[in-house]
Amino acid sequence: MPRRLALFDLDNTLLAGDSDHAWGEFLIAHKLVEEDSHRQKNDGFYQDYLKGELDIHAYVAFTLSPIFSCSSEQRIALHKIFMEHSIRPLLLGKAFDLVEEHRADGDYCLIITATNRFITEPIAELFAVDSLLATDVEILEDRLTGKILGTPCYQEGKILKLRNWLERNESGLSLKDSIFYTDSINDLPLLETVTTPIVVDPDQQLEQISAEKGWQSLSLRG
Repeated sequence: MPRRLALFDLDNTLLAGDSDHAWGEFLIAHKLVEEDSHRQKNDGFYQDYLKGELDIHAYVAFTLSPIFSCSSEQRIALHKIFMEHSIRPLLLGKAFDLVEEHRADGDYCLIITATNRFITEPIAELFAVDSLLATDVEILEDRLTGKILGTPCYQEGKILKLRNWLERNESGLSLKDSIFYTDSINDLPLLETVTTPIVVDPDQQLEQISAEKGWQSLSLRG
């Protein structure tokens, strides 16, 4: 019998905050960027995201530009500090419990996030999910370029990226009897595609729409 596909958004769903925005604040705290201008741009991009108007190509380039000169070893070392400084305070016990419940039921657990793979892959490993779909970024000669590879895993792009992944996967997984947890209005297309949409600590726009549609809602906070 095929395993059920359990999909999880990451930022503000499994985490009590946004890892992309936290990365910008981490760079500021460690004096790797100029504080005022970087925070202004970082906050501006985040507000665009919340409104569903993010230019993800510009944002990924901005997010990664301070580490363009870093080797893979340097990026790994910096990310370990980021995990301790910025991500561990955002971890939610109930989020780990939710993923574990699905794992115990035999479901295939997949995090699907708009945030780039450099930031999210070590976070996904903490949750011990089966797979991660994220916005993939180009690496040339061991250096990040800031360019997105393929389709950004954002808004309708999440559906395209997921369908392409399912076509390549040979385990019999499908969107039939699938379930998706998210907080964001940006994920409305995927919520309307899965069998069971569940909103988690939703933003104001998604909260209104989910109430109109009668979708299940839950909180992983507190």
